[in-house]
Amino acid sequence: MVGSFIAATVVTLVQFLRVRDRRLLLLAAMFAFQAQALAREWYDVWRNVFQAGVCAAGLALVVRLSPRLREAPSHLSASPEAPAPASAPERVASVTDSKE
Repeated sequence: MVGSFIAATVVTLVQFLRVRDRRLLLLAAMFAFQAQALAREWYDVWRNVFQAGVCAAGLALVVRLSPRLREAPSHLSASPEAPAPASAPERVASVTDSKE
């Protein structure tokens, strides 16, 4: 089991070298911490430390993957300059008229 996490760490680091996406470093840290945690005995305090590292890296990865809005959308104010969208029957009629 530990070997699979070590292999996943190596594959993730190779992928990081290919694409240079820093989020992959967090994923590699998760795999490395999990490999270390599984290699420890159940009574070893470092097992809990490495498990906490897995949780911290996972939460950091969730934050890095979540989309961010550059501007807060304001639903209350509508801009009068925006054109009104065409209704569906008008668009269908214009498509059928152009074919004839």
